[in-house]
Amino acid sequence: MLTLIKNARVFSPADQGLNDVLMANGSIAAIAPELTLTGSGVDVETIDAEARWLVPGFVDPLAHFNGGGGEGGFHTRTPVMPITDAIEAGIATMVSGLGTDASTRTLEDMLANAHGLSNLGLTTYCYTGSYQYPVVTVTGSIRNDLILIDKMIGIGELAIADKRGSQLTAAELARVASEAKVGGLLSGKAGVTFLHVGDEQSQLSLIEQVTQDFDVDVNQFYPTHINRHTGLVQQGAHLAKQGMMLDLTCSTTPELVAEGEIPAAKCVAKLLDLGVAVSQISISTDANASLPDFDAHGQLRGLKVGRAVSLLETVQECLRDGIPPATVFAVAASNAAKRLKLDHKGTIEIGADADLNLLCPDSFTLTDVWYRGRRMMNNGEILQRGYFQP
Repeated sequence: MLTLIKNARVFSPADQGLNDVLMANGSIAAIAPELTLTGSGVDVETIDAEARWLVPGFVDPLAHFNGGGGEGGFHTRTPVMPITDAIEAGIATMVSGLGTDASTRTLEDMLANAHGLSNLGLTTYCYTGSYQYPVVTVTGSIRNDLILIDKMIGIGELAIADKRGSQLTAAELARVASEAKVGGLLSGKAGVTFLHVGDEQSQLSLIEQVTQDFDVDVNQFYPTHINRHTGLVQQGAHLAKQGMMLDLTCSTTPELVAEGEIPAAKCVAKLLDLGVAVSQISISTDANASLPDFDAHGQLRGLKVGRAVSLLETVQECLRDGIPPATVFAVAASNAAKRLKLDHKGTIEIGADADLNLLCPDSFTLTDVWYRGRRMMNNGEILQRGYFQP
C-alpha cells in the first residue's frame, strides 16, 4: 500500500512549508506541494494532515531495552521496555546500552530484546560494553563486536566521573576509543565511545587528558548526562566547540533537579546561549534505566525509572519555551542520526525511511506515528503492542 499525507507542514527538520508526502515500501517516495496519483489498481491510503506538523521520527541515542539498575538490591532491577513506550513518545529509532549491571544483565539478552522490538517495527541498535572496564563484549573484543554484530554500532555507556565506574585511566580510555574507532571504520559504522558522565568533580577532565596525551580526537567521544549540573554544562560547551557531540538526558526526578540537574529543555537553551552549535546537541531518554538518588557519601536514598515519553515531553517544553521548531527537531532526531551514521533516519527527504510523527501546532500533542511507512499510532491510539501486552 502507498500512503499519501496531504496538507502537512513539513519539518525535515528545516521548515519546508505545506507539502504532501508519499510513502512507499517503507521509504519516502515523494515530497511536493500538490501530489496527485493517477492510474488504476493503485491502493492508496490518503490522510489529510490539516496543516499539522509532520516531523521526523525521533532518534534516541540511549535507552535500556532489558532494564537496568539494581542499586538498591535485586528487587530494584528495572523492567524490560515495551514497544508501546517508544510509540507513545514518537521515537522510531533507539540505541540500547547496559549500564551499571553487566552481571545479571547481559549483552546477549539486550540483543535479543533489540531484535524483539525490531520484529514489532521499532528500529534498534546497541552499544557493546557497560559502565565497567575491562569492557564486557560478546565476541571477546570491541572491534569484533562492531564488525561482526550488525546491531552493535559503538561502545557504551562506559562510566567516567562516577563512583560506580571502574576508575579507568587515560591510557585505558584511549585504548577503548581506538578499538571502537577501528571497529567502526572496518564495519562502516559510527564506532563511537558513548560515555556515562557521573556527578564527581573530575567531570570531563579524563576526555581532555586523553585527547592531549594520545592520538584520539575529541569527536570520538559522545558523552551523556551533560545536564547534571551547571559546571558540567560549561565544560561540555567548551569541548563541543572543539567538535564533540553532547547528549542531554530527558528523564529526571524532582530530587535530581533539586540537587542541581538542569531539565533537558532548559539545558538545550543554555547550550545555545553558550554558543554551542545546534548540530552538537542531542537528547536521549535513558528509558528503563534506574534514576538513583545518592547522598553525599554515595548511599542510596531512592530510585525511579527512566521514561521514553520524557523525550516527547522535552520536545514539547522546548517548543513552548520558544526554541525554533527546526532546532528542536534537529536536537530530537537528525543530530543523533548523523552522529551515529544512521543515514536514513532523523530526516524527511526522498529515500529516507518513512519514520514520521504528526504533531498539533498549537498544543504540540502527538497524534500519529509511522515506522518505515507502517502506522503505529492513529489519532492518539496505539496500534501495535508487544506479544504479551493486553
